[in-house]
Amino acid sequence: MIKTDGKLSYARAESETPLIEKTTHELLSTIAKTHPKNEALVACWQNRRFNYEQFHALCTRAAKAFIKLGVKKGDRVSILSTNNPEWAICQFALPMMGGVLVTVNPAFKEHELEYLLKDSGSMSLVMIKGFKQSDYLGMVNNICPEITASKPGHLGSKKLPGLKNVIMIGENQSGMFNWDEFMAMADDVSDDELLNRQSGLSAHDIVNMQYTSGTTGFPKGVCLTHHNILNNGFFVGETMHFTDQDRLCIPVPFFHCFGMVLSNLACVTHGATMVLPSEHFDALGTLKAVESERCTALHGVPTMFVAELAHPEFGKFNLSTLRTGIMAGAPCPVELMRQVLEKMNMKDVTICYGLTECSPVTNQTRISDPINLRVETVGQPAPHVEVRIVDPDNKVLACGQQGEVCARGYQVMKGYYNNFDATRETIDSEGWLHSGDLGVMDAKGYVRITGRIKDMIIRGGENVYPREIEEFLHTNPKVENVAVFGVPDDKFGEQIAAWIKLRKGSESTTDEMIDFCKGKIAHYKVPRYIKFVDDYPMTASGKIKKFVMRDIYAKELGAIK
Repeated sequence: MIKTDGKLSYARAESETPLIEKTTHELLSTIAKTHPKNEALVACWQNRRFNYEQFHALCTRAAKAFIKLGVKKGDRVSILSTNNPEWAICQFALPMMGGVLVTVNPAFKEHELEYLLKDSGSMSLVMIKGFKQSDYLGMVNNICPEITASKPGHLGSKKLPGLKNVIMIGENQSGMFNWDEFMAMADDVSDDELLNRQSGLSAHDIVNMQYTSGTTGFPKGVCLTHHNILNNGFFVGETMHFTDQDRLCIPVPFFHCFGMVLSNLACVTHGATMVLPSEHFDALGTLKAVESERCTALHGVPTMFVAELAHPEFGKFNLSTLRTGIMAGAPCPVELMRQVLEKMNMKDVTICYGLTECSPVTNQTRISDPINLRVETVGQPAPHVEVRIVDPDNKVLACGQQGEVCARGYQVMKGYYNNFDATRETIDSEGWLHSGDLGVMDAKGYVRITGRIKDMIIRGGENVYPREIEEFLHTNPKVENVAVFGVPDDKFGEQIAAWIKLRKGSESTTDEMIDFCKGKIAHYKVPRYIKFVDDYPMTASGKIKKFVMRDIYAKELGAIK
């Protein structure tokens, strides 16, 4: 039930379903006993399948192995890997014995990996050898050249003195344990030893650290608890009406809250099945997995759905089993959502909004919401969450007025790791977390995200919000995707640039696109620069890197010497 007075931009979502006051391992144990033969995880490209009884047993063995490895309560263990069963096992094994899982973006390069390992104080690293052009083994050997001459478990690194263990998922490597050797360590730890460790654990212990993208300085470690992420995953699943019969296709990466919480925890809290179509996003692999595994739900960021719909073999697949899912991580164009509803059979698809610091979901559309609200807003506050829109002085605005989106509730992080000042800047004295996003709330508590405070373009004194222009350009039938951003300009301060990806078989020109805009949006919102592209610079989680595009384009235009 949504509580709002219909005048101020404040809404609170009450729920008859109470928050879960359990640790992750307590809940997994309950699910394994209730649904032992239900499939827990399927890795399609590896043809590996585990029911909940088997998955719980593997997580328990890994938890014991981490104890044998020397991981104490609160110790950080990083994981550098694409999606695979071992990643999911680590996700549930570490909270089971008191460790903290630190997720590493698979797109990180050497200096970024070194920074994360040092900043987090990770004492162990679980990794794969590499992926595509990324040589993770080479990166680790460069950061810690001592490893090749070390005994596994006895790394003495000058750069990373706290890092003692590296576990390789796959073949043997000098100075590292391989996964099988690591799992065999469980034989030296008794059930009583694990139970004794668990007796000192609380639902409010930190179990996960996720590093923000670092667009406003060095990346910061977001500290999340059992209580944060377990409840967020559960209520996201509840809002999709998940049951133990659902099968979720997960092409989004685990290192991000989308994959780890909205996908994995939404499944496990309901006894549903995690279906991994591939190691990383692959449109064809995703479509194949939905059909072959008869998936009832599919998650993705907008660019993933664009790629699936645009795939030349899209029409060959039977997607009739799909019912629901989530589109999140970036603004969703209206036309794209309509195609997902109509062509992919996802009649109950929902939109989620949030940020890592909120575990991550603060808002979600309900499956009963009319179509216009599911395509034009990010919904109302999620259960047990408060949301408000404020001005720069932290005053709550009237409904319909644009301001910063703030949230409060169980899902707010404990803070940034070892960064009190940044925590205080983000969470105010009343417990409200400031998102940095601009939004508008209506009288019923539905929120429309209108832009990012730091993404706002100021052209000749006029505030311009990229999403508004993107939404308009998406109405052009030739446009498949578009990203709008500002570039420096001597006269106006900033000018508007748009990178446009055309639909297959379509052709256009800069003049044609500018003519399409003229007379339909304000003159100062019409892009000054247009570039037609085949792809965008992307993060590993599927978000478009506008700051990279801005720098590239600005240099091309000669605005940055």
